[in-house]
Amino acid sequence: MPDKKRRTERETPQDASHADKLCVRCGRTITWRKKWERDWDAVKYCSDACRNQKTAESDVQLEAAILELLSERGRDKTICPSEAARLVGGKGSRDDWESLMEPARAAARRLVAAGRIVITQKGQIVDPSTAKGPIRLRLQ
Repeated sequence: MPDKKRRTERETPQDASHADKLCVRCGRTITWRKKWERDWDAVKYCSDACRNQKTAESDVQLEAAILELLSERGRDKTICPSEAARLVGGKGSRDDWESLMEPARAAARRLVAAGRIVITQKGQIVDPSTAKGPIRLRLQ
């Protein structure tokens, strides 16, 4: 049997005071949860792993490399995060820069949150928190 209350009287799972946030470490979306009801304003990280992992110098270098590569190419051109990882990790073997791939994607998500770049897949702008598979980066 359907609810007897009118739609306006029903409780909404998320109102304006519980808007989604972005993790300051990885840039992924943090969705409001009931267990965070008392301290939602203090939530900054999406997980314990992000809370325990501090921003490294390589993270700052990756952000700078992404912006440098994009500015060299122009506003309508894109890059792959692996290009920034190669620039920071060295142009040697794949083992030198492959470990920087996920940090490069996290740096890209932080730049999206700052409004500097967009992430695309197949030419379409996508949500950085849910993008899976190959991505491209483009200036805003």
